[in-house]
Amino acid sequence: MVGGPAGRASRAVARARRSGSAALTAAVRRAGDEDGRVHPGLWLAAAYAWRLVVIGVAVYLAFRVLGRFELVAIAVFLALVATALLRPLADLLARVCPRPLAVALAVFGTLFAVLGLLALVGNAAAAEAGRLVGELRGGIGRIERWLEGPPFHVRHGVLSGAHDKITAFVSRHRATLISRALSSAGRVVEAGTAVFLALFCSIFFIHSGDRMWQWFRGQLPERARPPWDRAARAAWTTFAGYTRGIIVVAASNATLVGIALFLLRVPLALPLTLLVFFATFVPLIGSPIALAVATVVALAGRGPAIAAVVLLLIVAVGQFEGHVLHPLVMSWAVRLHPVVVAISVIAGSIVAGVVGAVVAVPMVSVAWSVTRALRGRPPGEA
Repeated sequence: MVGGPAGRASRAVARARRSGSAALTAAVRRAGDEDGRVHPGLWLAAAYAWRLVVIGVAVYLAFRVLGRFELVAIAVFLALVATALLRPLADLLARVCPRPLAVALAVFGTLFAVLGLLALVGNAAAAEAGRLVGELRGGIGRIERWLEGPPFHVRHGVLSGAHDKITAFVSRHRATLISRALSSAGRVVEAGTAVFLALFCSIFFIHSGDRMWQWFRGQLPERARPPWDRAARAAWTTFAGYTRGIIVVAASNATLVGIALFLLRVPLALPLTLLVFFATFVPLIGSPIALAVATVVALAGRGPAIAAVVLLLIVAVGQFEGHVLHPLVMSWAVRLHPVVVAISVIAGSIVAGVVGAVVAVPMVSVAWSVTRALRGRPPGEA
């Protein structure tokens, strides 16, 4: 029987070869070269560790680069969203008119419709502003009297004292607040630039995105083209499915909430409905936050009873979204566990704020679908 470190290493190599693990075989062989002084598992862990470090550094550098070009990245993301939504409409219109005209009708027609909706919401908010101010003043008094009773027993004058403190703070820091508001004007200009760039890119993506991909594919080596095709097909299918699905979910949520708010005669029902629509783009937490705002408005404008009904609406809409809409609409495009969705949203918000929370789930979904496509057997292979 062979003894000593060399014998143990040779037996370990034989077992590794029988198990079919090439990485473990190489690690154990290196361990035998070191006369068995390092455990084979440690060699294997080190081999994986430095590769994970390299991947982590690459991901970090990629996010740093995207951070430097945040405006361009957001614009391209918005252009891809517009392409996923409007490409089917443009293809349908192209059957009855030239392709450039179909793209123009799809893009600019949708743009004018969105701008018209925003103008309608703004006019509704402006029309209700005067009445809302009076209702909110009376509502604050009702909230204060309600909090002074059971079960809260808040001392009299606490809310009015808080209001006075807020007013004094604003008076003392007015110059700072004005300077911050002026500095945020630059962000408005950046947002307008991003929207214009997204509109510009979306026109070309919708018109000839397939030809652009064929050109990029032609720059790759011949052997690399099939896996890139599979990855791109899986990524676009998932991204387009997620985008269309989240639009359906957001529209359904906003419709249900809007009908309920109008029936309950909650002030600013139309702007709150629009807020719910956009908040749904942040999965799991967006809709509850928007409905919490609606609850506060209902409490100030309509009293505790209506606010309680709106609070029950939060629970009902959350259950309907989580157990009906998402499984029904999103399961065919996105297959992520709710825990993964929650972690992705929180991590994205930490990295990039609201924008990160919005793009986190589609990015993770696309990455997972690409991984599955590349790990699967290519079509046509036995």
